[in-house]
Amino acid sequence: MICGAGIAGLTLAGRLHNILGWEVVVLEKAPGPRSEGYMIDFFGPGYDAAEVMGVLPWLEELSYPVSEVSDIDENGRRRAGLKYDRFARAVGGRLLSIMRPDLELALRERRSLAVGLRFATGPVAIDARPDGVRVTLTDGSTIDADLLVGADGIHSTIRALTFGEERQHLRRLGFHTAAFVVDDPEVRAELGDRVCLTDTVGRQIGLYGLRDGKVAVFAVHRTDDADLPTNARTALRQEYGGLGWMVPRILARCLPSEHVYYAQVAQVEMARWSRGRVALVGDACHAVSLLAGQGASPGVAGAYLMADQLARATSVEQALRQYERLWRPVVENRQRVARGAARWFVPDAPLRLRARRRALDLAGLPGAGRLIGAHLAGKRLPPLRKLATVTP
Repeated sequence: MICGAGIAGLTLAGRLHNILGWEVVVLEKAPGPRSEGYMIDFFGPGYDAAEVMGVLPWLEELSYPVSEVSDIDENGRRRAGLKYDRFARAVGGRLLSIMRPDLELALRERRSLAVGLRFATGPVAIDARPDGVRVTLTDGSTIDADLLVGADGIHSTIRALTFGEERQHLRRLGFHTAAFVVDDPEVRAELGDRVCLTDTVGRQIGLYGLRDGKVAVFAVHRTDDADLPTNARTALRQEYGGLGWMVPRILARCLPSEHVYYAQVAQVEMARWSRGRVALVGDACHAVSLLAGQGASPGVAGAYLMADQLARATSVEQALRQYERLWRPVVENRQRVARGAARWFVPDAPLRLRARRRALDLAGLPGAGRLIGAHLAGKRLPPLRKLATVTP
């Protein structure tokens, strides 16, 4: 049983059924597929895993072309930028820009119909036994499983029920973030195929065009507040309303009917990722945060690797230990990279903002691609497409 129908949960469900022939049920507490989320850069081991799983062609179809990342000042002038092909060349061309809901859509639609998917359902109690787990659900029913995996994100219920309170495992990084989509063909046309970021201190809005005249909006600002606002739209207008360029227009179009994702930027740090026949995967055990630049890739690759180890090992417990031994160094490296990038992600002073502009310009120089690639890749496993695949 897998709790969480996001990127990691859907990847794991498909692999466990396709490789091992296991009966798999996926539970999701949300009432249906979620539509809100960021545009993500998808590359690295998650890209390799998607290729092996045969889902890559669909991801390519759902992806968006990006020509440049541009810093735009309050008057709409470009202050700095980096051509996106620099990023692509730095990772060997193996990179896609895709909305997170579209990545989930591809994984969800490609799953076998034999993999059960139940929305509006979640766990309330776990009875762990030596040979399995009994889970009590929100509707009062129970399910007996040989393995229970929490793929339910940074605020994981499975983690809380098995390993204790969230505050023990959450490292807040001093930012709040939001994402939503608005309908504005005029702004969409002006953006073209650029990702445009406000050239601002302490807070930042990012805009990128989608299909059918829609615009995806990304927002992040510095704050030490551990609590989330009761009204996300009001909080966004208060925090970002003073910015120039397209920002007031975009905020005005964030209507009550729009879905708004609002969260703290945080990482999950745990001493162990499994206990008996209960395990965690993806953000539930190793959220790297959006500062790492590749949150989706570790989710897909980690789930792929867990399934691979379950196919190889002589016991479930051995497989879970080996999965953690292989994957922990990779994600801990990405977490360190993210923490180091925090001061540059949203500059906290004008001097640092000017330094970021200069860094973008220097990144366009010949030879800089190798440095970008080394930074993006971090500590890596061998390409996942070279790992053994096992059929039932």
